Amino acid sequence: MLVALDAPLLVIHGGAGVEPGDLNPQQEADIKAALSAALRAGYAKLQGGAPALDAVTAAITVLEDDPHFNAGRGAVFTHDGRNELDTSIMDGATGRAGAAAGLHRVRNPILLARAILEHSNHVMMVGDGAEAFAREQGITLVDPAYFRTESRWKSLQRALQEEKQAQLEQRPLVLPGRAYFGTVGALALDANGNLAAGTSTGGMTNKRYGRVGDSPIIGAGTWADARCAVSGTGWGEFYIRAAAAHEICARVRLAGVPLPKAANDVINVDIPRAGGDGGAIALGADGVVAFPFNTGGMYRGWIGSDGVPHVAIYKTDALEMP
Repeated sequence: MLVALDAPLLVIHGGAGVEPGDLNPQQEADIKAALSAALRAGYAKLQGGAPALDAVTAAITVLEDDPHFNAGRGAVFTHDGRNELDTSIMDGATGRAGAAAGLHRVRNPILLARAILEHSNHVMMVGDGAEAFAREQGITLVDPAYFRTESRWKSLQRALQEEKQAQLEQRPLVLPGRAYFGTVGALALDANGNLAAGTSTGGMTNKRYGRVGDSPIIGAGTWADARCAVSGTGWGEFYIRAAAAHEICARVRLAGVPLPKAANDVINVDIPRAGGDGGAIALGADGVVAFPFNTGGMYRGWIGSDGVPHVAIYKTDALEMP
């Protein structure tokens, strides 16, 4: 396998499901600036010779801190008016992984996922136990009010009203795409040719019963091996059933399918056929990148040897490829 040792690469997404008309010009500019900042933060690690895991962690931390994205500070609200955060990270070189779900106080969930990967014998922790471990590891905990943003609160109120109306009319509730999109993710290829993947989310607006989607599930929302790395964003239930992130990389590894075709077939064929939708980012050890999605837009971008962030929002946006 040929590896571009001198050309590290970082690929990110800020969630699928955005549609033309959803954003005003100022919001579009702010989101592109945030994507660019995340790319620069991650790429600075790669340029310094740091491993792919460091780049993924740095990029996702920037996105978690920005309220435009459904992760960290911009997390959506559950039915009960709380924020519940989920995350995972995986190192392609070693197969090690860390994940956490049902978090209420961890400022940067991706840092907890990384700590679980590096400092515990476990892969996944949830709820109070995960936060106890975070405290032991010195990871910043915040008052849950830190995650509250007015726009996400209004989204919950609209969702509750729509749910109530559907019940009154005795019809099934049809959720708009933006109810379950907005995950953030990053993939990195470092100077040693190693891959890593990470994902972080606030989950689904108006979710109940401690629902967990695909983002913290290794193989569903996040996967990295020696050849391929994937982070997903979309209707999590369908990504879990398809083991979507792993399925893409399995087709590359076992069947020799080119990465863009494998990613497209899983995200744009298999998942819609099952009734779901969404998007993903995929990165090969050979530097090949894919951005499959089947909604009107997906916040996405990459940065490579030219050191310039390349970002896009809508399906119609031109995005130069590496």
